[in-house]
Amino acid sequence: MNQVEVFIEIDAPPAVVWEALLAFDTYPEWDPISRTIEGVAVDPSMQRTGDASADLGRFLDGPMAVTVEPTRRLAWLDRLVVPFAFDRYHEFHLEPIADGRRTRLLQRETVRGAFVPLVFDAARVERAFVAMNEAIATRAERRASATP
Repeated sequence: MNQVEVFIEIDAPPAVVWEALLAFDTYPEWDPISRTIEGVAVDPSMQRTGDASADLGRFLDGPMAVTVEPTRRLAWLDRLVVPFAFDRYHEFHLEPIADGRRTRLLQRETVRGAFVPLVFDAARVERAFVAMNEAIATRAERRASATP
């Protein structure tokens, strides 16, 4: 098992940061990783919590949301075709700080599987997460400052 964690403090309340995270269709506009997120269906009003380990026998066609706690936590599991070949558990934690006016954001990815030693580059992933967290902060802070 390998894990990368990156924190950032954002000058926007958790609800605004949450909106930025759920706007998957806008990621190509601002996400420096330039990835699209498809297949993670998240209804903002939905609250689903669970542990992906209960469903390890399932083959995934794409990321599957495994935990959704609005304005607090979003996590998904992505798997390379077969369980335990290359499983990625990706999560965002939002913690209110400064009486809820700001947010501490944690982005974490845990990878497991036989291919991890061959394809996982922790330093590259960490650099990407730093860049993405900074982009999320910029987007959320812009939204927060535009709100009357």
